[in-house]
Amino acid sequence: MAKKDFVELSKKWFDNQAPVYDEKNVILYSKYGKISCQNIFDYLKDRKYKKLLDVGCGTGLLINMLSKENNGEFVGLDLSPKMLKEAKKKKIKNATFIEGRSDELPFENNTFDIVTCSQSFHHYPKTDKPLQEAFRVLKPGGLYVISDTGVGPFKMFGVKLDDFIYRTFSSSGDCNISYLEKMTKDMEKNGFKIIHKEKVTTFIYTVVGEKIK
Repeated sequence: MAKKDFVELSKKWFDNQAPVYDEKNVILYSKYGKISCQNIFDYLKDRKYKKLLDVGCGTGLLINMLSKENNGEFVGLDLSPKMLKEAKKKKIKNATFIEGRSDELPFENNTFDIVTCSQSFHHYPKTDKPLQEAFRVLKPGGLYVISDTGVGPFKMFGVKLDDFIYRTFSSSGDCNISYLEKMTKDMEKNGFKIIHKEKVTTFIYTVVGEKIK
């Protein structure tokens, strides 16, 4: 069996979804994304920052919400050009949208006050490199906020089962399902100090890590 290119699969999956992603409030479209975006928004809405990067920004849902509460600069990065096209249609103030990958962020070290990642991480074939890249582009004291779908109470059994199912049968690009405790450990391993973590729903979690000064 030929090895799957999960990056290319994710790109095609979201290119196909893009025109109707926002309006289809169901699980395989924007339902979980909206839950995670709302959770991240609630966490960040009263926090002051000058520059925020949203990795896997999709149609710009999170940046659109945050831009109404903060006058800072926003950058959205996604590998799907058609999702970015939808994001640009929103004409969000102080926002720039660019095509790129989470494991090869096209930014200088110490650029952003906050990096967010909403319902995107489970599409990343490798765990460490995207975390290291987020850490690199954050300023000292900056925050990495990730909210994603995981395996909930099934933990490592669920990770192994889901990884087998998605990696073997799925064409969506899903390939790296995690859970709250595992993501916490992975972030700590890559230099972050965990300052907040929560189960948003049974299967959605949020973890916030700080880049220590």
